[in-house]
Amino acid sequence: MKKTHSKVRVQFDHSDVKLLKKEVLHEGFCRIELFTLQNKMFSGEFTKPYTRELMVKHKAAVALPYDPVLDKVVFIEQFRAGALLQKKSPWLIEFVAGIMDKENETFEDLIHREMREEAGLEILKLIHICDYLVSPGGSTEEVRLFCAHVDSTKAPKFCALPAENEDIKIHVVSSSDAIRALHEGAIYNSAAIMALQWLALSLVKKE
Repeated sequence: MKKTHSKVRVQFDHSDVKLLKKEVLHEGFCRIELFTLQNKMFSGEFTKPYTRELMVKHKAAVALPYDPVLDKVVFIEQFRAGALLQKKSPWLIEFVAGIMDKENETFEDLIHREMREEAGLEILKLIHICDYLVSPGGSTEEVRLFCAHVDSTKAPKFCALPAENEDIKIHVVSSSDAIRALHEGAIYNSAAIMALQWLALSLVKKE
């Protein structure tokens, strides 16, 4: 079958932006920078100078641990400070993830390391799902999303790196239960939602 390409293309690129000034407002767990810039408009003119505060973050990788032999999904549960102001519990059901903060580490290296640290599992096969920006209106964070084939029978009940204040509970469920949790709203973070939607579509194709 001949491969076709979408006709959806953006009109502008980096050369159509004038970065006039960049200042560091805060340096901590997150880095906050103030950009003063102008960008080209569809009329061909440039906007007036304006400012944007941006959270400048490392790139990250996330992997859905999936056991294709037993049709099982491995979730991790942990506390997330960013969910404290929400009505739902700040303990979230997620997938294995980490930030690229080590020199010369690839996305693949990162997710292999994090799978061992957060889920106690080795990756047997890694499938690239997509790359995406988490919240480009105010953050530079880019995520590479994977599906990682694992042996779910080797998953521990708990896993953690105490030095990083991690305390993780492991959930091993059927793919149908995992997708049901998605539809019931039990999954409350974008990476896990996208990964489960991808898994649901992939399983349909196999039927």
